[in-house]
Amino acid sequence: MFNKRKKSVAGGESAAPGAVEATPAAQPAPLRPLDISEVDLEDGAPRVDLGGILLTHVEGFEIRMQVDEASGQVQSVIFAAEEGALEVRAFAASRGGDMWDEIRPQIAADAAQRGGTATEAAGRFGAELVCRVPGQLPDGSEVLQETRIVGVDGPRWFVRGTLIGAPVRDDSLRPAYDEALLSMVVRRGAGAMAPGDPLPLSVPNDARRI
Repeated sequence: MFNKRKKSVAGGESAAPGAVEATPAAQPAPLRPLDISEVDLEDGAPRVDLGGILLTHVEGFEIRMQVDEASGQVQSVIFAAEEGALEVRAFAASRGGDMWDEIRPQIAADAAQRGGTATEAAGRFGAELVCRVPGQLPDGSEVLQETRIVGVDGPRWFVRGTLIGAPVRDDSLRPAYDEALLSMVVRRGAGAMAPGDPLPLSVPNDARRI
C-alpha cells in the first residue's frame, strides 16, 4: 500500500521507483531595492546612472534631485507626484549590519528635541516612523510637519525613504510609493566607507528625463 524506501550504497536512503523527488522551494526576492550585483545592466531597461543609485522610469512620478548649491553634489532623489513625494537617500553600512534598528531611536530623539513626536508603525518594509514636528511656512505661519520614514537594509548599504504629503496618512496611496522605492538599483561600490557615509551621487552629463 505504501512506497518503501531502499538503502543506497552510501548508507542513506533513496526514493522508491516511481517516487517524485521534492524540489527545493525557490527563495523569495528580497523586499528592498536591488543591489547592482543582482541586476543585468545589459537587459535594455532605460536607466539613469547617478553613481550610488540607478533610476528607472516609474509611472506617475516625476523624478527630481536635491542638489547642494555650494558643492553641486546630489543629496537625495525625490519621486514627486500630485498628492505627495518620496525622498530617498542611500548610505554605506557594515556587512550584515542592521542600520535601521540603530537609526530609529536617533530619529525619534531628534523629533522630540524639536518639540515633536515620532511614533513607530508597521509598514510593508517592517517598522516605520511617523514623525510630527512643528515647523514654519515661508509666510511665517506655524504648521505641523508630518512625515513617514522607511528604512531598508541591503548588502553593505542602507536606504532611507521619507514620505511627504497625503501618503503619510492615506494607506491607499502607499503601494505606488513603495514600488518607486523598490524600482531603484543601489551601487555601494567596493571602496572603504564608514557606516552612515552617504553614497556619492552625481547627475551625468547625458542624463535625460525618464
